[in-house]
Amino acid sequence: MQGIWKTKIKHIQRDKFKQIAQTMRVLNQKEFTLFKEYIYEHLGINLGAQKIYLVQARLAKRVKQLNLESFKAYYDYLVADRSGEEFSYLSSLISTNVTSFFREKKQWEFWKANLHTMFERKNKKLRIWSAACSTGEEPYSIAMFLDENIPNIATWDIKILATDVSPRVLKLAQAGYYSEKACAGMDSTYVKRYFSYDKQTQMYHVDERLKKMITFREYNLVTGNFKLFKEGMFDIIFCRNVMIYFDKPTQQTLVERFRSLLCKEGYLFIGSSEALTDIKQGFKSKSASIYQKV
Repeated sequence: MQGIWKTKIKHIQRDKFKQIAQTMRVLNQKEFTLFKEYIYEHLGINLGAQKIYLVQARLAKRVKQLNLESFKAYYDYLVADRSGEEFSYLSSLISTNVTSFFREKKQWEFWKANLHTMFERKNKKLRIWSAACSTGEEPYSIAMFLDENIPNIATWDIKILATDVSPRVLKLAQAGYYSEKACAGMDSTYVKRYFSYDKQTQMYHVDERLKKMITFREYNLVTGNFKLFKEGMFDIIFCRNVMIYFDKPTQQTLVERFRSLLCKEGYLFIGSSEALTDIKQGFKSKSASIYQKV
């Protein structure tokens, strides 16, 4: 009798496992290769074989939302979508949007110490590009920094372009609402001066004065048309913690494009985990992850 019950329990467990397996969508190697090649071609992100579980985890919810039977079905849906909306959604899922206010402290210290030298021949006109701006902390940090450190800033012509491939994060950046946690690492005087607390949302809202300095746009650094920009138009380009996801050829191409868009002796700021060791032709190192066009 005991043996019969053990057999029944095994059958129940087996059937339960089958039910769970059927509801779980597993990304197989062939499907992963399709997404890997698509993501590399359209986003420039080079996914190693070990990223298969990451891709599965990030796409699984979307596959379920669309009520699709497999990852291959989602891939077909993605490729067939001519509106670009699904690609934008995929970009939001795949991109890593880790950022913070005044990230890379040493870079801000360098900028402050060399502010006069960097801007002495600018005739009160500045053009800055925050490439891959994510949820906006970087461009707002730039705006706050300039407002704090440039005397009579109202007499200056300052424009900050902030771009990202993800419409979702750009929407958040444009809204300019940040949690207490997001503002926690910032100097309290900056929070008081440049943010107002919204009791209804329990969020801090960026001052409109900063927003007026920034233009947010959707832009793909890999497939975007760089001819839209004028050569030598930017004084500084920030592209931090982005190129680590690209392979060397993509990095090389991007750095060359940045160089063409920088003015004479313009600056390129990259992430502390990045370096232009093999591809810094046309640049000289000025400080930690800061390069000047030569």
